[in-house]
Amino acid sequence: MKARKAVLTLAVCLFAVGICFAANPYMGTWKLNEAKSKLVAGMTKNNTVMYEAAGDSVKVTVDGVDGSGKPAHNEWTGKFDGKDYPVTGDPSYDTRSYKKVNGNTMDLTIKKGGKVVGSGRIVVSADGKSRTVTLNTMDAMGMSVKSVAVYDKQ
Repeated sequence: MKARKAVLTLAVCLFAVGICFAANPYMGTWKLNEAKSKLVAGMTKNNTVMYEAAGDSVKVTVDGVDGSGKPAHNEWTGKFDGKDYPVTGDPSYDTRSYKKVNGNTMDLTIKKGGKVVGSGRIVVSADGKSRTVTLNTMDAMGMSVKSVAVYDKQ
């Protein structure tokens, strides 16, 4: 009887977590739409971004090309709570934080050595079919640059 209750409780919890992530408009795979984007030449281009459940957190996997055309890959696992979580695979920064503004909007902050090196906003369209990432960062010369990347849901 105890085992049956435990299994049932676990099943209900997993179902609830699944429903929460299913309702999250960010979840899934997003592909860069270069025609609609305004990217800065020489900056890393994130071609594919995937959001997936990782326990009670979210894992974000990014694949693209760096400014010299070499493959780029980074991963982040954390929560959309505004706290810094480590990024692996990107030498230009070591933490990233996401904070929900509302159901379809999040603010993003990237840091290197505890110092903010970029910030932006991610907005998922009302129909959930596209997302726009507006990012303010510094280029190699220390000048502020703004890029707008538009992604289509796959």
